[in-house]
Amino acid sequence: MIAIVNIAGQQFKVSEGQELFVHQLEAAAGASVTFDQVLLVDNNGAVKVGTPVVANAKVKATVLNNQKGDKVLVFKKKRRKGYQKMNGHRQSFTKIKIDSISA
Repeated sequence: MIAIVNIAGQQFKVSEGQELFVHQLEAAAGASVTFDQVLLVDNNGAVKVGTPVVANAKVKATVLNNQKGDKVLVFKKKRRKGYQKMNGHRQSFTKIKIDSISA
């Protein structure tokens, strides 16, 4: 069984047992979270498409940990003007594991 679910403003194709990184959620490690914005559910060929969401469909997941991603460097320069600026950014992510999909 697979589903397309909206998590923190992004759409993910998920299946049971899958681990994925999403934008940081307000949940501690080990907590259980439920997502009810399920856009599509495919149960071995029986496809349910929501308008815009599938009624009574939920995806339950467990938060594994919160962590930061790799550093992204932003470098700005204007030639012949002596202007250089370097910034770095690390995005915060939450690693979750999909426990069950119910439709």
